[in-house]
Amino acid sequence: MALEITDGNFEEVVMKADKPVLIDFWAVWCGPCRMIAPFVEEMAKEFDGKAIVGKVDVDSNPGVAAQFGIRNIPTVLFVKDGQIADKQVGACPKQVLVNKLNALL
Repeated sequence: MALEITDGNFEEVVMKADKPVLIDFWAVWCGPCRMIAPFVEEMAKEFDGKAIVGKVDVDSNPGVAAQFGIRNIPTVLFVKDGQIADKQVGACPKQVLVNKLNALL
């Protein structure tokens, strides 16, 4: 299951991570977010131990969303060594996300 990332745990979970991190910025009311949600959950299992896969509910955690200028959702950020390494805005096929995360391993 994808890790719940919040304003409170973001620094520890993402910025200090020793593995690449995929962060799905989403909201309950967002249709395209619901389209990619199963992909993110599958990837959390597939990349277990190799990468951190998490989700940020932008309505509950506006601080993190504002920090990264998230204006459209879903937005998936790929973070490595505390830096944004890649980004995907909008719904996309699972393979696009898998390829971007594999590139950071």
